[in-house]
Amino acid sequence: MARTGLVSDPRFERHLTGPDHPERPQRLQAITQALTQRGLFDKSARIEPTPADLALVARNHDEDYLARIRTWCEGGRKRGDTSDTDLSPDSFDVALLAAGGLIQAVDEVMAGRLDNAFCAVRPPGHHAECNVAMGFCLINNVAVAARHLIEDHNLDRVLILDWDVHHGNGTQHSFEDDPKVLYISLHGHPGILYPGTGYAHEQGRGAGQGFTLNIPTVPPGGDGVWRKAFDEQVLPKIDWYKPQFALVSAGFDAHKLDPLGPLELETASYGWMTDSLHNMARKHCGGRLVSVLEGGYHLQALADSVCLHVERLLSA
Repeated sequence: MARTGLVSDPRFERHLTGPDHPERPQRLQAITQALTQRGLFDKSARIEPTPADLALVARNHDEDYLARIRTWCEGGRKRGDTSDTDLSPDSFDVALLAAGGLIQAVDEVMAGRLDNAFCAVRPPGHHAECNVAMGFCLINNVAVAARHLIEDHNLDRVLILDWDVHHGNGTQHSFEDDPKVLYISLHGHPGILYPGTGYAHEQGRGAGQGFTLNIPTVPPGGDGVWRKAFDEQVLPKIDWYKPQFALVSAGFDAHKLDPLGPLELETASYGWMTDSLHNMARKHCGGRLVSVLEGGYHLQALADSVCLHVERLLSA
């Protein structure tokens, strides 16, 4: 059985978004309950998260932006830069904890103490720009982790695979001119779905030209469409890049039951995607793979999909 780490902590529930907000604490409660009931919590190695150092986060976000978000939270402001991004007094500290948990998971895998890990954290991160909080996101967790791998672990080729139904605009913009990160995103078509970025012609710029691969999907999409995209676009691009580490922005809102995603993936899709990616990781980077929770708003579908993802990581 693989040595699989799990970042999970009730402190992530302190980011309060209101009873009607889709990105709510109950998401993690549903995940934790399902992982516990199915014995996956006990089979995984628990990683106790600590807050990320602000200096690490500032590699990806403007310092004045971080100061602004902290001040807003401490002052009781209810909204970030956009109306969909709710704040509460603990939100900034919880966001630092989420980024820190992912950094710790990366370090454990890089040290060889774990083979892979899943980070059940919130708030999510892939919409957060360097100076804008949007799309439920405050700190771009996966981008901070990628910069940590490049600057502190001296890696030259980091893969970020984003399978959230919404395009990770913040992540793409963080690295679109940097060949040290290959960003691949499967998502709903930007002409229909938030945030309106992620067209196929967006392929990077300057030195990063060709290191962004967007695969927009017209609803209803479905398992066959994503399998075809994996086989014909995702896996060949990864083979070309030969990453040294794989990060996954693991959104589960392309599920057919999700209220925010118009695509129709089955729960089983998250199993074969995990298997495909892990096979790739073993081929190119010694199996080093860390995933972090992004979207997923139907509680049962989210819990089932995460459990299958973790099961596959454990048996990889």
